[in-house]
Amino acid sequence: MEKLWLIIKREYLSRVVKKSFILTTLLTPLALALFMVVAGFIMNYQGAEERNVAVIDPTGILGTDSLGLKNEKGLTFEKVTGNVESYKQNEKYDAILELPPMGELMDKKYQVNYYSSEGIMGSGVITRIQNDIEDNIYDYKANAFGFNPDSLSSLSTNVKLERKKLNEDDEEVSTTASVIATGIGGTMGFIMYFAVFLYGMMVMKSVTEEKTNRIVEIMVSSVKPFYLMMGKILGVGLVGLTQVAIWGILIPVMMALAMWIFGMNAQEIQESQNQMAGMEVDAKGIENQVTEIIGEIKSQNWLLIIPLFLVYFLGGYMMYSSLFAAVGSAMGDDVSENQSLTLPITLPVIIAFYIMFAVVQNPNSSLATWSSMVPFFSPIIMPARLAFGPPWWEIVLSVFILVASVIFFIWLSARIYRVGILMYGKKVTFKELGKWLFYKE
Repeated sequence: MEKLWLIIKREYLSRVVKKSFILTTLLTPLALALFMVVAGFIMNYQGAEERNVAVIDPTGILGTDSLGLKNEKGLTFEKVTGNVESYKQNEKYDAILELPPMGELMDKKYQVNYYSSEGIMGSGVITRIQNDIEDNIYDYKANAFGFNPDSLSSLSTNVKLERKKLNEDDEEVSTTASVIATGIGGTMGFIMYFAVFLYGMMVMKSVTEEKTNRIVEIMVSSVKPFYLMMGKILGVGLVGLTQVAIWGILIPVMMALAMWIFGMNAQEIQESQNQMAGMEVDAKGIENQVTEIIGEIKSQNWLLIIPLFLVYFLGGYMMYSSLFAAVGSAMGDDVSENQSLTLPITLPVIIAFYIMFAVVQNPNSSLATWSSMVPFFSPIIMPARLAFGPPWWEIVLSVFILVASVIFFIWLSARIYRVGILMYGKKVTFKELGKWLFYKE
């Protein structure tokens, strides 16, 4: 055990003190915060020049006292009288918006003319102007038909689907909670997918480099190959946990700091996104929505989700890293050969990643249940289901199968590793790997 600890210590310290590790760990949260700031700046960018738009509305569709158009970023609308020709040479206005007389009230099409020497309006602004005019035409036609627009607006009802308990013992879950659970599940599944590939490949690269440099020949003279392999897996795993722990602290801090420095808040970001999408902004509704989302996030059973996430993180990492280490020990100088050996390991990870998208949409389906039991899929699928509260027996059975599979694949990989790490100049096939399993020590 002392030699195993020395190998773990060597693998861990040799990586965490590297400049690449330090820079990646520190710059990733900074890059995410910078991205958020830049995205917020772009969404709220007002433009270097203000453009004035003359609005000609002889029929009064946009109202007589006030203009029924909202000023856009960099655009100011001003209602004028007269015709288009009288304003074409007016340097005060950069564009002219003309609303022609309304035809038959039953017509469902209405063309508005837009005059400009250059395209000062983007597609998003044009869409929002069209929506504003459509709202005004709605009121105009309602008044023309003798209807009260406020009474007509009550015909449109915002429907919200809420789940209620079927039995007294059932747990009541809101629709918002389902949305939050989907986001949490997708995030956890992506983290698992990212970690398995990144740190598993790191183990394989380390094994391959030591084998190529013949360093391993010296190391196996004083320590058994099994301890060497486990030392690498555990050492790199601790590096991964260290990086994830630092990111878990720095990313929220960096983002909160960026929002504070630049005066941004969740409501402003949501409003900007809605404006970019051409949606009507309801500040009070957005504030209530943000409050509800925060409340649902806090109400999640984090005391169960976080420990189980770590169990699946370690289980998935140990299983796949042991396989990557075994493949790394069998690799030679032929790149095409190396790719054929890694394909059977990477393929289940990719399949699990795609299954995850279906699972977060329907977390209690038969696909979700059975894929959570398959050890190659469960490290990605089950963390994606944890926020939805799967049955306890599924979690217990899934963890049991995963732990048993980890033990089996570590033993299997160790059998391959002890032979492959000292074998050079021979093309390795899957048939050859099978023979290595039965070699006597």
